[in-house]
Amino acid sequence: MTVIAIFGPTGSGKTSVAEAIADRIPADLISADSMQVYRGVPILTAQPARPTQLVAIWDLDHEASVGEYQRLAHEAVDRTIAEGRTPIVVGGTGLYLRAALAELELPPPPTPGARERYERLYDQLGADATHSLLAERDASAAARVHANDRRRVVRALELAESGASLAPATDTLWSDTLRHPTRIVGLVVGRAELERRIAARVRAMFEAGVVEEVTAAAEHQLSRTARHIIGLREIAGLPPDEAVQAIVLRTRQYAAYQRKWMRRIAGLATVAADRPPGEIADEILEMARSRERLPAHGGADRG
Repeated sequence: MTVIAIFGPTGSGKTSVAEAIADRIPADLISADSMQVYRGVPILTAQPARPTQLVAIWDLDHEASVGEYQRLAHEAVDRTIAEGRTPIVVGGTGLYLRAALAELELPPPPTPGARERYERLYDQLGADATHSLLAERDASAAARVHANDRRRVVRALELAESGASLAPATDTLWSDTLRHPTRIVGLVVGRAELERRIAARVRAMFEAGVVEEVTAAAEHQLSRTARHIIGLREIAGLPPDEAVQAIVLRTRQYAAYQRKWMRRIAGLATVAADRPPGEIADEILEMARSRERLPAHGGADRG
């Protein structure tokens, strides 16, 4: 059974294309989105209406980790294959996509409180002194991180304390070794069209009631990872018009980051996504069938 994986920047139409494929063959959708894992923010995180595995699985106070997601994603992919359906892994978080498809060598969970402790240390000692401390504990990691990159210096110290490294001897992140035969497809949309789609999506979020959604979410304790959801702090702290502009800008920046990920994914084939989802779905299915025969029609039983 060939796994189909769909990646692309925000606004490229990943969900619509994945759903169109699932209309054509027996398949299950599996999300590879680090923000759609959270409950309570379906509008803000553009959660799909169609049942999709690994969407809304954690409360907003849950500290998400790639390791936990990887275990759940592997179970979802393997279960779907065992039941005779095609797994369609779809999402815009590159690390989650890789974790769903491959066997990443992930560092152990951090010691409780370690991150906060090293953040305070960085602020007390300053960039250069903290970087020197890192060089004493993990010279390879220090060579890859600039002293002024507070987040990565802190992360490297955190990993060194747990016996891991930001610069592992073997890096499986960008290898082409996957757990199952997989067709990875990247959706490509021109910059102007993508920016138009992003702006339209953000406006639609506000029309759908995202302000009320974020207000309700703010009443709960938010984990460090949940606080990274694009739009939370903008909607909570800015007037609506300014929040719209800020979210559009931040989403465009994130889309640029996603395009960089796309260029680094081994074995990825790009398809033009400036056309109806059904046409794109048909092209992806032809590409997948060239690797391994898939059923020609007969979508999954939704009864």
